[in-house]
Amino acid sequence: MVPWRATEDGFVTPEILDWYGRLADGRPGAIVVEATGIRDVPSGPLLRIGDDRFIAGLRTLVDAVRTRSGGETRLFIQLIDFLRIRRRPEPVRYFREFLTLRPEHRARWPSVADDEVRTRLAALTEAELDEVLSPREREDLRLGARERVTDLHEPHIRDLPRVLPPLFADAAARAEAAGFDGVELHYAHGYTMASFLSALNTRADGYGGRPEDRLRLPLEVIAAVRAKVNFVVGCRFLADEAIVGGNTVEDAAFFAVAFARAGLDFLSLSRGGKFEDARAPRIGEAAYPYTGPSGAECMPHARLDGARGRHLPLTRAVRKAVRAAGFETPIVAAGGITTFRLAEEALARGDADICASARQSLADPDWFRKARLGRGAEVRQCQLTNYCEGLDQKHKKVTCRLWDRASDGERMLLAPAWDQGATNRTST
Repeated sequence: MVPWRATEDGFVTPEILDWYGRLADGRPGAIVVEATGIRDVPSGPLLRIGDDRFIAGLRTLVDAVRTRSGGETRLFIQLIDFLRIRRRPEPVRYFREFLTLRPEHRARWPSVADDEVRTRLAALTEAELDEVLSPREREDLRLGARERVTDLHEPHIRDLPRVLPPLFADAAARAEAAGFDGVELHYAHGYTMASFLSALNTRADGYGGRPEDRLRLPLEVIAAVRAKVNFVVGCRFLADEAIVGGNTVEDAAFFAVAFARAGLDFLSLSRGGKFEDARAPRIGEAAYPYTGPSGAECMPHARLDGARGRHLPLTRAVRKAVRAAGFETPIVAAGGITTFRLAEEALARGDADICASARQSLADPDWFRKARLGRGAEVRQCQLTNYCEGLDQKHKKVTCRLWDRASDGERMLLAPAWDQGATNRTST
């Protein structure tokens, strides 16, 4: 989860240490630190690992988790790359600054200067614009411009297969230097590596089209990382893109076997969360990949039928394919897992080898220890309202509805829910 508590320059803050330290108080088996940018570029209050200057701060984070978990919690960090996305522009500004005029635009007013063509385009109705603008131009106007891995006319997009493997490998090496137990390569949702895996990736340079070619860069990244580090390397990818024309669970099973063969130590599965069906943002805001139907599949809401444990059938199918191929790579399930009963049932059925839970751990950072202490009735269960996701969408500091409705507010996160004597009586 991205809590938006880093500095604007991507450094660890005391708030980040409090956040992960508080989660570590519950002593989960592992914590995966939020998506962390592998490029040394401005990206707001998102953690970054794109330069050696970030190592010292990340080392303090590792030390905080080690101390507050009593050394019981393993710590991984998620490595992410993303392409540029612009905020939705004012229409007048879009036509004045961003639209590249084409002959089709000028043909509507053949004897008019370009500046006047732009002015007249801005005055057209929505229906008229649908006749004049291309699908990509309409999207840039109504959603904001978004780069795609298929934009091969852009040199920096064309060069991604050359640029990304060393960027991921160097980031992983910094994670190892900072003391992390491993990395999780982010191959999911609306980000660069997921876009290479997507069935919508039509690149004709050997890195798109057939599933084998869409796998090429993800496998090259894994090889580069493996060559640089000597600790745990896993990845998170989609069991189902949940968009029209996107990958299905059959694609995910194919990718999973290839990742297992490449030697990944775990495979963590998610679902949806794509830009392709995102809701149109307000003017001045950027599109957010969790606002459409695929977003609801990624973070199922309580109103969605079968929300709790919604991804487990997909995870089971992927695990079955990996086992049939002769690999024992652990499969991680997530998505609305809010009770230990649900998690244990999933493990017993063979849906997964590990159960992960983000929103439930946010709702009650102590739920692991409460269960071990025989105090499961005291667990604050996530209500799947996606209150936290709404704050994330605005890049505001993430909290939980259960905290903010409590009289002592965020202190629910900061103060353990048991007394010191109870912590000394933790059962096995």
